[in-house]
Amino acid sequence: MSDSQQPEQGLNGMDLIVDGWFHERGVLWPGQAMSLKVEEVLYHGRSLFQDVLVFRSSDHGTVLVLDGVIQVTERDEFSYQEMIAHLPLMAHPNPEKVLVIGGGDGGVLREIAKHKGVKEMTICEIDGDVIKYSKQYLPGLAVGYEDPRVTVRVMDGMEFMLANQDSYDVIVTDSSDPIGPAGVLFEAPFYQKMYDSLRDGGIVCTQGECMWLHLDLIRPLVAKISEFYQSVEYAYTTIPTYPSGQIGFILATKNRGSVRKPARVDRELEKDLRYYNAELHEAAFVLPSFARRAIFEDK
Repeated sequence: MSDSQQPEQGLNGMDLIVDGWFHERGVLWPGQAMSLKVEEVLYHGRSLFQDVLVFRSSDHGTVLVLDGVIQVTERDEFSYQEMIAHLPLMAHPNPEKVLVIGGGDGGVLREIAKHKGVKEMTICEIDGDVIKYSKQYLPGLAVGYEDPRVTVRVMDGMEFMLANQDSYDVIVTDSSDPIGPAGVLFEAPFYQKMYDSLRDGGIVCTQGECMWLHLDLIRPLVAKISEFYQSVEYAYTTIPTYPSGQIGFILATKNRGSVRKPARVDRELEKDLRYYNAELHEAAFVLPSFARRAIFEDK
């Protein structure tokens, strides 16, 4: 890394544990906090990129925290992992090659692996420590790494896509919030790289922040990438331990229309899921009026 890429050394995840409770206070959600009761700290350290904390909570199972922000709790992770994976995969008639950027905990891989028609899964995670400690402490998510179709690349996703043009049917970006190393993942040049790395008819699905908190981030990004993607949509899921209990997804297509309706319905697969189903797929794109107006200028 260059000096400009060196991580800040100020944050210490252990400082956020006070009187046996972990307190998440993020700059992207001012005036509110999320607290979880800690039973045991399983790991704390600093990777090349960020502060990494793993603890066992009293009621939410094992919790992964990066730079002070909750990424995964065993209690509710499935609502996020299933939706970010199955929304784009079920919207594609025949996804064979899938790229995951980020998602080092392995949960997205776990969900993609449930699609028997997928032939290749590649994951690009820039922080190898996230993979390492997820395998150690979150085996229920990291089980995705055991699939023989998976190739792991510990590297920058932008660099990987530059070397792999017109290659993927679906690209899923499971990123942390746009602070620190994940900041570039919320900018138009990154979406252009994904577009170039998609096959014709391909679909991208990215973590799209919270409609209650981040419309000022979502709206300009959607407007900008609509200049080169043929369709851009915003869907969302509910998840109690993310800020305001909601997280969105930006889905965009290359020479394909709307993804609001699934191209495939697989009731057998749905039996193995806890959140996603074909009916919820369509409902996830129905936004409250304030969000629809703010994101799409009431189109």
